Amino acid sequence: MDIDLDWDYDRTAERRHRFLSPSLRTFTAFERPLLLQRGEGAHVWDADGKRYLDCLAQNLCISVGYAHPGVSAAMTAQMQTIQHVTTMYHHPGAAQFAEELVATMPKSQDWVVHLVNSGAEAIDLAVLVARLYTGHFDLLTLRNSYHGMHFGTMAASGLALCHQPLAGAPGYVHVHNPDLYRGAYKDDVDGYVDDIRRVIDSSTSGAVAGLIVEPIQGYGGVIPMPEGYQRRAAEIVRAAGGLYISDEVQTGFGRTGKTFWAFEQEGIVPDAIVISKGIGNGFPIAALIVRRDVAESMAQRKFFNTYGANPMGCAAGRAVLRAIADEGLQANADRVGALFGEALARAARRHEVIGQVRGMGLMRGIEFVADHRTRVPDDASAARVQEGLRERGVIVGRSGQYKNVLRVNPPLCVSADDAAQFGDALEGALAAL
Repeated sequence: MDIDLDWDYDRTAERRHRFLSPSLRTFTAFERPLLLQRGEGAHVWDADGKRYLDCLAQNLCISVGYAHPGVSAAMTAQMQTIQHVTTMYHHPGAAQFAEELVATMPKSQDWVVHLVNSGAEAIDLAVLVARLYTGHFDLLTLRNSYHGMHFGTMAASGLALCHQPLAGAPGYVHVHNPDLYRGAYKDDVDGYVDDIRRVIDSSTSGAVAGLIVEPIQGYGGVIPMPEGYQRRAAEIVRAAGGLYISDEVQTGFGRTGKTFWAFEQEGIVPDAIVISKGIGNGFPIAALIVRRDVAESMAQRKFFNTYGANPMGCAAGRAVLRAIADEGLQANADRVGALFGEALARAARRHEVIGQVRGMGLMRGIEFVADHRTRVPDDASAARVQEGLRERGVIVGRSGQYKNVLRVNPPLCVSADDAAQFGDALEGALAAL
């Protein structure tokens, strides 16, 4: 059976406008969104045949590369056998995938895995299990954080542009995020740590269900947690009766280079870890990895997710884990990520419009400012450079509270030549301002 696709740009845009939800127009890239037809490795091609280096990786969903032969083969084989088995029945794929995920975790805990479909679902599940286990309701998150746009996760996220104009889900309390460039306490890490204590003492009952932290805030502007912050934050929230939850949806699977999970760089062990995006390499699958004793708190009532543990998703996830290990993609993220970092540093030295470059591995950001002293955000220049990069065959994202940060997060298979192409394109786009 042939399913025809109409690759005419105008007709596609018209159908999108006519038949898809109007909310989609709030989340598009570029003045004229690309019509993408195929991908291979770290590159995509539009319907006109133009090739792009994808330094956004479909919002970090593409981890081991487009059309990865191992992932494609695993999913095809599973699809041709049986495409779906709900958790009412047994299938070896989910159990083996969970076993392999647990093998990547610190050995000090007895971990179990809840498989779901998206990061927002996994965050919602983490909040539910934290409240059940602790018996507390208030859940701390960081300002500038992004945990999803569903009703519960919308309230968890610390960005106004992620909040619909209505009362959010109750029980979420935000603390200052440790942004050493433009945060409330500037570069004083102690101030941000003390803010957690003050918020617990002033805006909760004094007992909390937990704290969710992204080791690097992604959509919030690529803001890494400073050294020591995660460890100290975990100590404070545990003393208040809560769990420390690491949101590794964007930072996980070796993307930061030095470690498989970003939280490992702090030497801490969370009570729960949320994963999604890159684990499926574009296929929708996500998980909550949590201590067994915490997960037991949900076992008194039914829990069911129709597509959670889907065999095709599990096949994709297992193939991704194998590709990362067999192809040395974590080491590649570290090595090639450093080349991207050098390109960003060179650009920052040459162009006053860049206020700061930051990040690690293959998760990096460029913040644009109108003035280095006042650090007034310059979203217009960020938008122009993003468009300039697109014209030069490079895709980057734009985010942050003020939309003045360009995100550079290519697939883990990106090469040194790709880093050089990015550096040349960035210099050209900046020179054209």
